[in-house]
Amino acid sequence: MKFSIQSRRDAQSNELMGLAKTYLQDFGLIFDEEEPEIVISIGGDGTLLHAFHRHIHRLHQVAFVGIHTGHLGFYADWKPSELEKLVLSIAKKEYNVVEYPLLEVHVQTHNNESKTYLALNEATIKSPDVTLVMDVELNGNHFERFRGDGLCISTPSGSTAYNKALGGAIIHPTLQAFQITEMASINNRVFRTVGSSLVLPAHHNCALIPVSNQQFTMTIDHNQFVHNDLKSVTFNVANERVRFARFRPFPFWERVHDSFVSNE
Repeated sequence: MKFSIQSRRDAQSNELMGLAKTYLQDFGLIFDEEEPEIVISIGGDGTLLHAFHRHIHRLHQVAFVGIHTGHLGFYADWKPSELEKLVLSIAKKEYNVVEYPLLEVHVQTHNNESKTYLALNEATIKSPDVTLVMDVELNGNHFERFRGDGLCISTPSGSTAYNKALGGAIIHPTLQAFQITEMASINNRVFRTVGSSLVLPAHHNCALIPVSNQQFTMTIDHNQFVHNDLKSVTFNVANERVRFARFRPFPFWERVHDSFVSNE
């Protein structure tokens, strides 16, 4: 089996990376940063996001697992003290693969240039220095004209990240859906938005159409892009899936409780 390791690059993460690499090679596994079958992320959820985008071209061939060297994460669920146990489980291939949906983002410009991205957590769109004004279309039908700071479109597994901070719903990551959440929308006697997060199923899509020729800032997870000639942005559940190596039960609602409710 081929493996690779993504480290947060702090001292503890780098030390664990060195140990994990040595242990796995002692078991006969091959270190391969280009075509791994399993990727170990050592750091936090942000580190796993970097690992995901690094291997985004071969998602159907790779599974991810995370060791957290900070707070318990939604993607990084192994403790540093469990490294040897994890290595042994990988070497014996004692794991199942679970798949979670991703967000597909299709950007179209007025010059007929197009680009498609995949997001593990979310995509956002804002307009620097001015109010974002976008027509929102659902399945090709006009839904509303949004005015506000921006919009966040998230995956179920990303619903506990930026989306939650905006007041969006937490969605179980196995559901084939995506969510649209507003950022400080303008609602008064003249301008109206729905004001609530929208959860769309896999067979639906959402398109954002600029009302005027503004500059737009977009993020795809941790990556940022600036667009000056934006014609439309379309969102839907991607055909691709992210694959995680699951070695033991790790109930989602237990993670939600431990991250946001428990004070222990």
